[in-house]
Amino acid sequence: MQRSKTSPPNAAAATSPNEEWLRLDVQLCFALYSSSLAMTKFYKPLLDPLGLTYPQYLAMLVLWEQDGISVSALGQKLSLDSGTLTPLLKRLEAAELITRERAADDERRVHIHLSKTGRALKKKAAGIPEQVACASACSIEELSSLTRRLHELRTQIQAASLPLSPTV
Repeated sequence: MQRSKTSPPNAAAATSPNEEWLRLDVQLCFALYSSSLAMTKFYKPLLDPLGLTYPQYLAMLVLWEQDGISVSALGQKLSLDSGTLTPLLKRLEAAELITRERAADDERRVHIHLSKTGRALKKKAAGIPEQVACASACSIEELSSLTRRLHELRTQIQAASLPLSPTV
């Protein structure tokens, strides 16, 4: 695992390099957080006609790829714990988009299946990624590269055993 050896941007303007690293506009975490908020806000009017929240949409994306997935596998894919996932699934079930079924061989395992309505919703959602791509003003290649790099970043951060600190 490599630690950053670069100086923060505008290091000369700050009283010390360590203080420069504490500026909000150089924080990766804030760039990711504020981008996530902007993305979620952008999705809201796209998802309202489908009757989905953003987390529900993410769950439906997984189910449209892999109908019949277990609740635990869905939680892993979405990085959600059961305390967050269970109410989300209950709402999708109440909206008659999914059904939950216990496995015959092990009642502890629950599998999620799309209903006919849930499968049909995929067609209504088909245009959403294109609208997001257009709003980003990025090429498909840029979006693919950014997505790939963010997946790599997530993996690296999850694998880190100690918090990284900048070395200046």
